[in-house]
Order: sequence, then C-alpha cells, then structure tokens
Amino acid sequence: MNILSIQSWVAYGHVGNASAVFPLQRLGAEVWAVNTVQFSNHTGYGSWRGQVFGAELVRDLVQGIEDRGALPRCDAVLSGYMGDAAIGDAILDAVAKVKAASPRALYCCDPVIGDVGRGVFVRPGIPEFMRDRAVPAADIITPNQFELEWLTGLPVTTLAEAKTAVAALQATMAPGGPRCVLVTSLRVAETPEDRIEMLAAEGGGFHRVATPMLPLSVNGAGDAIAALFLFHRLKSGSASVALGAAASSIYGLLRRTSEAASREILTVAAQEEFVAPSRVFMPEGC
Repeated sequence: MNILSIQSWVAYGHVGNASAVFPLQRLGAEVWAVNTVQFSNHTGYGSWRGQVFGAELVRDLVQGIEDRGALPRCDAVLSGYMGDAAIGDAILDAVAKVKAASPRALYCCDPVIGDVGRGVFVRPGIPEFMRDRAVPAADIITPNQFELEWLTGLPVTTLAEAKTAVAALQATMAPGGPRCVLVTSLRVAETPEDRIEMLAAEGGGFHRVATPMLPLSVNGAGDAIAALFLFHRLKSGSASVALGAAASSIYGLLRRTSEAASREILTVAAQEEFVAPSRVFMPEGC
C-alpha cells in the first residue's frame, strides 16, 4: 500500500505528518510524505519556530515523485491542516495527478476547520475552501462534530441529526467514489456521559462506536485517526471494519498517553496499539 500524505511536520511531538506517517508505516504502508510546514513544535504551545513552505514546493515535490514513475502505484492521497488556500490548490492538483495515473486511488481529506468550544481556528477562507473545493474532490472525509455542522449548515445534537448531516455531506462529495464519512469526537443526546463516539457512513449504512472518555487534551490525535481509518478502509474495503480498527487503536494510544500524563501523544511508545490494540471496540449499526 502506497499513500501520499501532504500535511504539516513538527520536529518535537506528533501532529500532522509527524502523527500520521509512523502509524501507517508500523501497519506496513509505504508513505510518501510531503510536508507543508516544518515547525519546532505544534502551535498549541503558543510559540514555535520554523517555516511555512510555499505551494510551489509542494507541487515540485509531487512532480519529483511523478518523475520517478511512482504515481500509478499510489493507493491514496491523505491531507490534513491547510495553512492557506494556495496549499489547498496544490493538494488538489496532486490528487488530480494521482487519479489520472491511478484511477482506483482514493482521496482522504481531514477538513481541519475548528472544534466544539474553540470555534473556527484556521485562517479566513480556509473553511470555504474545504466546503467548496476539497469536499467535492474527496472520496473519504473525516470531520469532527463541529466541522460536520459547519460544512453542512445543519445542527448535530442527536444521532438522527448526525445521520442527516452526514447524508447531506455525502451528497457533495466526489461522484463515483465511495463517499465514505467518518465523524470524530461525536457527542449527541444518545451518547453516554462517560463516552465519546465516532460515526462512519458509506453506501447508505451507518455504524457507530463509543469509547471511554479520557481526561486529557492533546494535539495530533485527529491526524492519527484519519490515517488509521484510511489505512483500514483501503485494506478491508469496509467503513465499519475501518471504524472499529481505528477506534481501538486510537483509544489505546490515548489511554497510554493519559496514563503517562504526557503533553504529547505517545505515538512511538504506544506503537503496539496500531497493530494489536489492547482493547477492541466493535461498531454497531445504527
């Protein structure tokens, strides 16, 4: 399995490609990582050093991969946080190149816009770019609850509302693709007080899984979830199977991180959770 992952990079800690690449490699995937920034650490610390890379560098690196004749072997493109619309355009250009060379390849977009309690935290114009350009090109999309509401303009306070919003989002995704949606960090009226849920949908079917709420707040977990879900969806062809595998691994990773009281997710120390989760969660149809 070969995945082109275009995301940010940090030297210290695990967000963006620094959160997504190693789990994919540990599972056996080859990852062609193209970094959109190189920072010392994630911006949640309030200060950082490094550089934002221009869209032309992203295009140049993808062109170099294409020059090696590799794109026909690409199984998927994965993208996350986009610093500006120009980077987004470069990512969509890469998706077009990959799909021209490998029509079976899927595009998985993690539409980073904001979160419940924080609101929109990306630059102006990025939410609209996600809604109007990225989502219509995506085969798989992994919004959190806030992003699902923003992208669709619909409320998500009950399971029925979540399913309605997901169906509305699917209608705007790439025609001819699986139109697979994973909603993360979902808490609706039916969610038990001590649980947090994920909801996956594809082909008219819906599955949900609930895991224990953990007492931690870290950056980069969403990047890992998107990568894990993409891998297992590619491997199994099933959104339900991918949901269970991703949920089990991410719970194990976050449990280990919480127990260690770590400010950074323990991507390396907890790596066995990616291949053999210590606790398995089974999704249920809904």
